Amino acid sequence: CAEKAVKLVSSGKADYVMKGLLDTSIILKEVLNKEYGLRTDSLLSHVMIYEVPSYHKLLILTDGGMNIDPDVSQKKKIADNAIKAAKSLGIENVKVACLAAKEKVNPKMQATLDADELKSMCKDGMFGNGVVVEGPIAFDLAVSKDACKIKGYESEVGGDADILLVPTIETGNGIGKALTYMANAKSAGIIMGAKAPIVLVSRADTHESKLYSIAYGAIAAK
Repeated sequence: CAEKAVKLVSSGKADYVMKGLLDTSIILKEVLNKEYGLRTDSLLSHVMIYEVPSYHKLLILTDGGMNIDPDVSQKKKIADNAIKAAKSLGIENVKVACLAAKEKVNPKMQATLDADELKSMCKDGMFGNGVVVEGPIAFDLAVSKDACKIKGYESEVGGDADILLVPTIETGNGIGKALTYMANAKSAGIIMGAKAPIVLVSRADTHESKLYSIAYGAIAAK
């Protein structure tokens, strides 16, 4: 089934792939097939979008599902994928928050070093037009104007992030599940970085979440 689905997309007969009742590894093996797969020179990464009742707009989280401990070059590709996914939603000025535990660069904290380098890449135009990358920045400052005001933190991204770029898979997994189970967030998830989006849902997801993911895949596939 996974082989047939990927071949339909690669031949132009279908727009994107959706994971059904099979292991993720099975479908990804077909997606990455050298003969008929959907591989590119990019990196596959998981993009989750959340509608959180307490946040004023949609919030994208990456990567809490695929890349375990990405280095800065991989984070660049993860960010690129998420930016494409954000722009597919009509977000013209994409604000990316590179999360870390503090706002100051600390040589002992790799997340702060990577975030600072990604910010510099943005200033050099490596993320294209209509993108602002901030980092290192803590979670509270990325999503709360009040926290920024109290701490005297000034940034265009502060309290208004579109994308949360996490340093490790554990961080993304934890934030995502906290939003779902403790903040009553609605969500949709896709994999970016291939020639077409891959709608990746858990077998335990609600029918509502699966429907949102299908819709997101359709939007991103355009």
